[in-house]
Amino acid sequence: MMKTFFEIPENVPNTPLLDKISDPSELRKLSIKELLILADELREFLIYSVSQSGGHFGAGLGVIEITLALHYIFNTPDDNLVWDVGHQSYPHKIITGRKERISSIRSKDGLHPFTNIEESEYDAFGAGHSSTSISAVLGMAVAQPNKQHVAIIGDGAMTAGMAYEALAHAGSIDSNILVVLNDNSMSISKNTGGFSNYLAKIWASKFYTSIRESGKTALRFIPSAKDFAKRAETHFKGMFTPGTLFEELGFNYIGPMDGHNLKEMLRTLETLKSVKGPKFLHLITKKGKGFAPAEENPIGFHALNKIENTKKKSNGIKYSSVFGSWLCNQLENENNNLIAITPAMSEGSGMNEFAEKYPNNFYDVAIAEQHSMTFAAGLAKEGKKPVLAIYSTFLQRAYDQLIHDVALQKLDVTLAIDRAGFVGGDGATHAGIFDVAFLRCLPNMIIMSPSNEDECWKMLSTGYNYDGPAAIRYPRGEGPGEEIIKNSECLEIGRAKIVHENDSKIVIFSFGNTFDLAEEISNELDTSLVDMRFIKPLDENLIERFANKCDHMISIEENTISGGAGSAVNEFLSSIGFAKKLKIIGIPDEFPIVGDQADQREAAGLTKIKILEKLSEELNLEKINKKVSA
Repeated sequence: MMKTFFEIPENVPNTPLLDKISDPSELRKLSIKELLILADELREFLIYSVSQSGGHFGAGLGVIEITLALHYIFNTPDDNLVWDVGHQSYPHKIITGRKERISSIRSKDGLHPFTNIEESEYDAFGAGHSSTSISAVLGMAVAQPNKQHVAIIGDGAMTAGMAYEALAHAGSIDSNILVVLNDNSMSISKNTGGFSNYLAKIWASKFYTSIRESGKTALRFIPSAKDFAKRAETHFKGMFTPGTLFEELGFNYIGPMDGHNLKEMLRTLETLKSVKGPKFLHLITKKGKGFAPAEENPIGFHALNKIENTKKKSNGIKYSSVFGSWLCNQLENENNNLIAITPAMSEGSGMNEFAEKYPNNFYDVAIAEQHSMTFAAGLAKEGKKPVLAIYSTFLQRAYDQLIHDVALQKLDVTLAIDRAGFVGGDGATHAGIFDVAFLRCLPNMIIMSPSNEDECWKMLSTGYNYDGPAAIRYPRGEGPGEEIIKNSECLEIGRAKIVHENDSKIVIFSFGNTFDLAEEISNELDTSLVDMRFIKPLDENLIERFANKCDHMISIEENTISGGAGSAVNEFLSSIGFAKKLKIIGIPDEFPIVGDQADQREAAGLTKIKILEKLSEELNLEKINKKVSA
C-alpha cells in the first residue's frame, strides 16, 4: 500500500532501492513488489530534495507511478518520453542519473528546471512553455517511425489549442504515438470509478484492439456497414466514457484509469506498446499525491521556495500585489466596464482578491494565451475596458493576436505584463527579456516600465485611460519600497522624469527596474539621471536636449540590447546625428543562465562593478578609471 507522508524530512531519507538506480536499465531489473517500494522511496526523496532546492512540487508527486511505469516498459533513451512543461519531470530526472544533483535544480550551474536536451540523453525534448509535447512527439514519430514515442501532458496543458492541433494532425496521418494525459484536476472528465477501470482494461486488451482493427479491415469495402459500425461503437463508448472526442480525432482511447495504480498501468502500457497508430491513455492522478499537506492544498504546494536559514528582510511590495490592489481600486471607483483576464495565472498575477470580490468581471481562460488576447479585443470592441494580466514570457504566444486583433484595430486593451526582465530559477524559457523588442515595433502601442511601486500604480492608471493598446511591464518580485499614492493620477504620455541634472557631460537614461542600479552609478560618477518611464513614445525633446549638452549618454535596461529601449533611443539619436554618443547597457545576445535573478544579472553584466568596468574600458573616461581602480 502506498505510503502517505505528513511532513518534510529534516534529513536525507533512507532510500536503499533508489540508491541503486543509476539509470532506467537498473529499474527494469526490479520485481513489481520492489517497484512499489521504490515508488515510496522516490516520493519521500522528492519531498526532501525539493524542500532543499525549491521548485515545482505537487505535479512531481502526482506522477511518481507514471514515471516508473513508463521507464519500466519503454526502452529509454532509445524510446522517446517527452514531458510537457516540465513541472512533472523531477522524478524523471532522479531516476535517470541525476539524483545526486537534484538539489541543485534551478540554481546557478545546477540542473535545469525543466527537461533540457543538453543536460541528458533521457531528456528527449526541451520543455518550458506548455502544450508542446504532442507536436514534438509527432514530429519525432514521422522522422523515426520505428521507435516508440510518448508525450506526457497535463490536463491544464490540454486546454491550449496547440495540443488539439497536434492531436488532429496525428490522427489524420495515423501516426504511431502514445499520448498520456495526466489528469490531476478533472478538468477533462471525472473518474467514474471501478466500472470505468473495468472498461479501460477491456479496451486496452489485445482482444479488443484486434477485433476493432479486424472489423475495420473487413468492412473497408462496405461503406454503409463501416459507417454503421463506427457510429455504433462511438455511441456505445460515448455512453460510458469521455473518450469520444479523442476517438473522433482518430485515437484509440483508453481510460480513465487510476494513475497511481502501478500494476494496472504496467499491464496497459505493455499492451499499448504493440498497438499501432495513435493511442491516448487517460490517467487520473492527484496533485501532491502521498504528501498530506499537498493533497489538501494543491495550489499552495504547486511549488516550494527553498528553505532558508534566515528570512530576507524587505520593505518593498511585490509588483503583482501592486497590480492586484490597483485592479480592485480601479473597479471600486468606476463603472462596471473593467474586465480582468488571465491565462491560468490568477494567483501569480495577484488577482485572487479581485476574482473573489468581482467574479462577474473576472475571466480565467486557462492556458490559452492566444484566445485571451482576442477575447480582450472583442470586449474592447464592444465598449468594455479589458485588462489582460500576462507574464512576459507567455505574451510571446499571443503575438499574432496582439498585432492583428488589438494593435491594428487600435483597441482599448491594457496589458499588465508581469515577470518582465530576469525571473530567476525557471531559466531561459521563462525570462521576460524580449517583450520590449517585439512590442515597440507595433503601431498604436504605448509602453511603460516603472522604477518603483508608485510609478507602477500611476502607469497602470495611465495605460487604462489611454484610448488604445497600452503595455505596462514590471518585474518579478518586490519594489524598492516606495509609498503608493492611491489616486487616479495619470502620467503625461511620453514624458520622462529628470531625477537630477547637473553640469556633468554624462547623462544616464534608466528604463524600469534598473533605476536603483542606474542611480548608484550616477552617484558614483556624478552624472545627470533620467527615469525614462516611457519606452514608447520616447521623450524625444528631452533626449535631444541632453544630446546637445553631453559628450556621453548611457542607457540601462533589463531587456535585450537588440531591439530594446536603448536601441530605440539610438534610432532617434541617429536621426538627429548624435548616435555615436550613446552607450547601451542591457542583456547581450544570449539566453540567460539558470540561477536566481542576481546570478542572471551578474552573468549579463548588469551589476554596478561590471558596468563601471565596461564604461571605463569602452569610453575611456578618466573619472571612471579612478573610481574603478579605487
